[in-house]
Amino acid sequence: MSKVQVDTIDTRSGTSTMQIGSTNTSTINIGVSGDTVNIPSGVTIANAGTATGFGESNTPAFAATFSSAVSGLANATLTKLAFNSELYDSGSVYDTSNYRFTPGVAGKYFIYARTLISAASTSPNQGRIAIYKNGSIFNYWRWTNTASISDFSMQISGFDTANTTDYYEAYIYQSNTGSSTSFSINSDTSQVGLFMGYRITT
Repeated sequence: MSKVQVDTIDTRSGTSTMQIGSTNTSTINIGVSGDTVNIPSGVTIANAGTATGFGESNTPAFAATFSSAVSGLANATLTKLAFNSELYDSGSVYDTSNYRFTPGVAGKYFIYARTLISAASTSPNQGRIAIYKNGSIFNYWRWTNTASISDFSMQISGFDTANTTDYYEAYIYQSNTGSSTSFSINSDTSQVGLFMGYRITT
């Protein structure tokens, strides 16, 4: 392999476009490990090809919902939401048997959960939705009712830093006159019941 040593490479007079590589070229390397490649201020980078290795991919990521409406939500107790149907899962990070998101990759994550409580005529006076981390609450939202209603929805989101072994689950709570009620929904395409998360950055 030959080496050309110069200080500046420029086009000839009257030519404004420089071509590096031609019909025999498959890979073009710029610099070696430890080098810094500077792009001066005011330079425009125009990409018409495929760029890899830049920015964040926002994975691992998942989204899960209910395969059908769920009934029998106990009164006055936090119950794990059984999101048993995957909509998306990059890297097999969500388990539909224990309803758990285990990122497996260290980083900062956005995590979100929502569902609808179908209270019928029992008029619950309090609802809560929570995201658990490693078996303990790390974020929750509480709703208090003073009127007679049949249905109400709850949602929660949060940001967290996860290591390779952390895991997340979604829980729900309702209290009323002592009766159990139901929670849902996957009866239409609105995905009212949803549990999802994705990596924001490393």
